[in-house]
Amino acid sequence: MKILGLTGSVIGHKKLLHFGYRSLLILLVGAGFLLHSPVIGKTERHLKEWVIILHGIAKSASSMEKLEEYLRNRGYKTVNVTYPSTAETIEVLAERYLTNAIDQCKGDGAKKIHFVTHSLGGIIARQYLQTHTLPHGSRMVMLAPPNKGSEVADKLKGLGIYKWSHGPAGQELGTDSESIPNRLKPVNIEVGVIAGDTSINPIFSAMIPGPDDGTIAVERTKLKEMKDFIVVSSTHTFIMDNPLVLRQMVHFLEKGKFDHSLEAKK
Repeated sequence: MKILGLTGSVIGHKKLLHFGYRSLLILLVGAGFLLHSPVIGKTERHLKEWVIILHGIAKSASSMEKLEEYLRNRGYKTVNVTYPSTAETIEVLAERYLTNAIDQCKGDGAKKIHFVTHSLGGIIARQYLQTHTLPHGSRMVMLAPPNKGSEVADKLKGLGIYKWSHGPAGQELGTDSESIPNRLKPVNIEVGVIAGDTSINPIFSAMIPGPDDGTIAVERTKLKEMKDFIVVSSTHTFIMDNPLVLRQMVHFLEKGKFDHSLEAKK
């Protein structure tokens, strides 16, 4: 008695035919589960770790949805915050919108609360951490942050259309010593910074010295207290969707450093 082909056809007893179909069905369903489910073990490792996600100026939480899904598929719980980035100052945004997000994480028993930020979102997180602390082991990954301001803000902040499109926070992102980014003190968590060096905006890039992402100079993304730093081939607008950035983001959240071997493989 032997089983023929991949369809479960059987020469012999009908019971064996029925068994063959059931067995094949169970194997196929099981294989599909393994292919499409998050990696077992990795997901469990982050059960008590939350990531607060902060979008950039003039954007919303939807711009960070791919990044959020990437984190959730690896076991992190997330709060993807939408905040009115063009309606308030950086200080007001930090206190009003991050406090609620932090409380949500703590209410769920979070052992670690990380930040992943894009652009202005990173300055809002730094502002919040001036007067608040996070659980031990919490980390922050900043994507294209204007940590030392932006020459684009210097050039445009006096224009009515820029005031309308970027609001009060946009007026606070200059490169002078009195700008919010340059007045903030070092934060009390491990920070990794990812900068982009590809521009599709020649007008803005003409305002910026050195390599830039079309909005921020690579050099101005750096923080004195940052634990690690990498540059990727990406624009400012879409850096949060870059596959290499997503991998490096999780690597830093897990290990407190980027995987610099990946840079050689780009």
